[in-house]
Amino acid sequence: MTTRIAGKKVLAIVLAGGKGSRLSPLTTERAKPAVPFLGTYRLIDFPLSNLVHSGVQDVWVVEQYLPHGLNDHLSGGRPWDLDRTRGGLVVMPPFSSPENEDGEFAHGNAHALAQHVPLMREFGPDVVLVMSADHIYKLDYSEVIRAHIRHGASVTMVTTELADEAQATRFGNVRANREGKVTQFAYKPDQPLGKTVTAEVFVYDAKILMETLEELERQGELGDYGEELLPALVARGDAYVYPLEGYWMDVGTLDAYMQTHQDFLDGQGFELDTPDWPFITSSIARPPTRVHGSARLDHAYVCGGAVIAGEVISSVVGPNAVVEEGASVRHSIVQPGAVIRAGARVSRAIVDVGAVVEEGAVVGGQSANSRLSVIGAHSTVQAGAKVGPGHIVEPRQTVRAGREGEVTQPAERDDQAGK
Repeated sequence: MTTRIAGKKVLAIVLAGGKGSRLSPLTTERAKPAVPFLGTYRLIDFPLSNLVHSGVQDVWVVEQYLPHGLNDHLSGGRPWDLDRTRGGLVVMPPFSSPENEDGEFAHGNAHALAQHVPLMREFGPDVVLVMSADHIYKLDYSEVIRAHIRHGASVTMVTTELADEAQATRFGNVRANREGKVTQFAYKPDQPLGKTVTAEVFVYDAKILMETLEELERQGELGDYGEELLPALVARGDAYVYPLEGYWMDVGTLDAYMQTHQDFLDGQGFELDTPDWPFITSSIARPPTRVHGSARLDHAYVCGGAVIAGEVISSVVGPNAVVEEGASVRHSIVQPGAVIRAGARVSRAIVDVGAVVEEGAVVGGQSANSRLSVIGAHSTVQAGAKVGPGHIVEPRQTVRAGREGEVTQPAERDDQAGK
């Protein structure tokens, strides 16, 4: 069945090809949309769940960087009932064509869209809904599409309000009049236009989008849509905004990723399992969580299959992770399958999938305000070793006591969270 909303044929495109270098080392061996969130989910689960609950059933996932693990998680769309005979979820890998036999990686999100214009035209949508795969929010896209159609807009930008105007330099800045028509747009400006920024969700008139992309490609190389595409549509005078009410966070940096987990721990996020809008992930059967009598839990998310015998405070412990007796985890994220051995201390840190912090090792600063530390996937911090605040370890490394400097490195500073 073809998706139709307000009588218009809708195609959704989830841009999931970015490298996510600012999330390194979490993205050294996985695509950013496949990064875990709250232990149970992956980042891409949020746009896909929003799409399904909004009644959008024709979904293209545009991939590029390390797609294999992401494809395993997507499972052909089955977890979201998108494994359909007609329509459903379609994975769009990089490709060659008669016009470009060598193929080409996208140089930005607008370029990624331009590469798919011939396929879009073949599909024949009236409306194209485009979103990134690395933002945490709850939104009924069908309401955005209806507003877009009512306005007769070339593009409708979903917007959010930042708490700190200074952070607006990381996003597309928008000003609009009382009717919601965009009067000014600036992409990652040196001086913010205000607190209103794009939430990386856009509804386009399909015909105008394809024609504009083709014209911009004739004029020169395309990059991100904030550079050429959106300014061109704003200049037409028929671009509109749709304010998103409620929580939204760009988790494109380590600090923002950690802050988003803390927001949910503090009850500032949104409900994840309401009957009418549950957030869905690939279903894997896991045993119940085991909590020993020696455990101390406070202000925590603990996922299925985890074993807790130590202290977990203001932290997230992923599926099948282990915190042994005498170990302490505070203000941290312990990803699936990671192990914190007896007597180890982890604070203000992310311990990625399958990593091990051995007996008596120390990871991170012991203050809630310490700079974030990250232990990469399948790495080992040996007994007695120390990884200080603000340091990272790449995947599959071994940190030895007294020789920590051989594999640890300072994390790039990014104090700005995504909202």
